[in-house]
Amino acid sequence: MTPTPTSTSTPSLTGVASPGHRRGSLGPIGLVFAGGVSVQFGGALAVTLMPRAGALGVVSLRLLVAAAVLLLVCRPRLRGHSRADWGTVVVFGITMAAMNGLFYQAVDRIPLGPAVTLEVLGPLALSVLASRRALNVVWAALALTGVFLLGGGGFGDLDPAGVAFALSAGAMWAAYIVFSARTGRRFPQADGLALAMAVGAVLFLPLGIAESGTKLLDPVTFALGAGVALLSSVLPYTLELLALRRLPASTFAILMSLEPAIAATAGFLILDQALSALQAAAIALVVAASMGAVRTQVGRGKVKGLDPVS
Repeated sequence: MTPTPTSTSTPSLTGVASPGHRRGSLGPIGLVFAGGVSVQFGGALAVTLMPRAGALGVVSLRLLVAAAVLLLVCRPRLRGHSRADWGTVVVFGITMAAMNGLFYQAVDRIPLGPAVTLEVLGPLALSVLASRRALNVVWAALALTGVFLLGGGGFGDLDPAGVAFALSAGAMWAAYIVFSARTGRRFPQADGLALAMAVGAVLFLPLGIAESGTKLLDPVTFALGAGVALLSSVLPYTLELLALRRLPASTFAILMSLEPAIAATAGFLILDQALSALQAAAIALVVAASMGAVRTQVGRGKVKGLDPVS
């Protein structure tokens, strides 16, 4: 699940858009849904690429190509920023790289649907903690029930390391949300995102080279890696930024809650990763808990925690 970049020029999930944005929202909803499909099918493509380049190699290619495209499009200025600005964007880049690296380690070991379901617990936990309402305890309990069912009562059917990586990626996703918002306040448009992506790419490239070496230079591998970057980063970020100009943040966050279900569908169609009835029910519970937590936040006049980053 790839988070959405926070931009100073678009509504973010820290506030609900004005009622006027609610009219004629079919187009933006379609953009968000298309972005979600792009992210998860990009994740499925990444899994097929891992035998050729390794999980770390795939992450390196994704970050490198995405950074190159975003820098070319955004052309962020490098001067005029304070030390605090650069500190924020560097931490944002580190968080982004860690989040992607951990998640790809997870999907290298467990199916895509369960991996995204476990990952979404990070933003869900952030939303529940930010709300401090008793009702959110219900949503948290519902999500934990889903996770318990997903693991068959003890995660006997899922690789323990894969589960740990997915949960760690969720924690990094929650941190990503925090630093995405801070970066969006300090940098115009998507400049901060482009710079952070470049930081992440530079930091992660040695890991990719150490694991995959010259395999990353293979034309087919590089082309597939570029496809992952476009599907998982560039295209969804663009679609979601366009959608957020006309779509209430509350609606956007609820749509993001559907990502585990989209991931499970992508895993089934692309990777032949069928889910048992119990696993499907578990994913449905986590999706319901995420949507419920968002709607609870909407009732308080703000939405936090369910997406800035797949």
